[in-house]
Amino acid sequence: MSKKPSPPTPLPQGEGSKDSQIGNRYSSQSPISTSSIGGLLGDFRLLVILFVAFRLMLMMVYQPLNVQGTERGIAAGGDFQTYFQIASLSDTTGMPLRDWWSEFPPLWSYLSVVVYQVAGGNYGSFAMLLGLIFLIADAGNLVLIRRIGAQLYRPEMGMALVWIYAVLIAPLVFTSWTFEPLVVFALLLGLWWLLQKRDINSAVAVAVGTLIKFTPALLLGAVWRFMERGKVLRYSLIALGIVVLVYVPFFMQNAAMTLPSLTAQFNKASYQSVWALIDGNYRTGNFGPLADRLEPAKANEVQGNPARIPGWLRLGAAGAIGLFVFARTRRFDDKGLVAFVGITLLIFFLQAQGWSPQWLMQIIPFVLLCFPTKNGIYIILLLSLVTFAEYPFLFIRTGDTGGEITGALLGPFTILVLARTAILIGVGVGLYNILRQERSSTDGVT
Repeated sequence: MSKKPSPPTPLPQGEGSKDSQIGNRYSSQSPISTSSIGGLLGDFRLLVILFVAFRLMLMMVYQPLNVQGTERGIAAGGDFQTYFQIASLSDTTGMPLRDWWSEFPPLWSYLSVVVYQVAGGNYGSFAMLLGLIFLIADAGNLVLIRRIGAQLYRPEMGMALVWIYAVLIAPLVFTSWTFEPLVVFALLLGLWWLLQKRDINSAVAVAVGTLIKFTPALLLGAVWRFMERGKVLRYSLIALGIVVLVYVPFFMQNAAMTLPSLTAQFNKASYQSVWALIDGNYRTGNFGPLADRLEPAKANEVQGNPARIPGWLRLGAAGAIGLFVFARTRRFDDKGLVAFVGITLLIFFLQAQGWSPQWLMQIIPFVLLCFPTKNGIYIILLLSLVTFAEYPFLFIRTGDTGGEITGALLGPFTILVLARTAILIGVGVGLYNILRQERSSTDGVT
């Protein structure tokens, strides 16, 4: 009879294969808990450091350069070279809004000249300095999105929103292309102070933003709808009064050169919008040669086909829609205020004769704050994809036609413009639905 095999001798506690011993030792000495993961992802200072370091090192690796008139590096495809060329007039002609006209308000016009002079007329230094300024502004946007998100929902949601913002491609690209981060910072700062009932601070922020670009002034619509009537007039007088006081000296020096900073953007031919499709304009929105800035009359020359639908009609229709939203608003809490500012921006962008890709940077924070869900993120990704597919993906292929969409590119261009417009309208409808709701204890966030 064969003997039964004896059972294996139990191993002492903690013994086994080499892998098991290593695993046991690791799990006992270096446990990874949910709280430690939350500590990393919930550390806002760490996120800011990563946010700034990533962008700063990217600028170091892909340094902006101008090689024989061609832009290279991280700023390629953006407007830095245009800003540089315009600011170079300060070497030969004088100062903006006095000796030559600029299509931008005074604060940005003079800031670009100051940076140009500090850079000593070197494009690489000019672009790097601008990039650093815009990086600081975008880090401020990160702070403001977190604070507003935490106030609308809860601190954890504020952190989640800024992590999403930090990894989005659009803010990174436009920080290296345009001065839009400054505009977004002024807009969000004015909104944050408005939510904090710091009315005077908010009015000053709106005024400063308006002196960079006009869109922060749209915050006044929310002021008139949400603020107590007794404070509305004071807020408006402060915001508009500062703008007027800054403009008065320029008009006194040279009204002809100052006026285009208020009107030139609105006198451009249509571009990259449904209105451009109607008018048959298939170019980006540009002005004439640099020498034109010495002649104020050139600011009113249309670089393309004239509008088939008059500007006053578009603006009137937008005003009617705005008044409808104004009258139908039922939600007057903080989220209602944010949604109202967001829909005001969209109405303005949709009625404008053109579309600038960098406007996406103003839209993104309001989509995140009003739709803090996966669907909201999908909207941002889809809108970003459509925007970059149009510019630069399509327009970079127009070198043989002088920058005009023609031939086989016309079909995709039309589809992209219509798709982007439809998405913006859809976001606007979503914001309107928020404004029609009564305040909810959960706001639908799960």
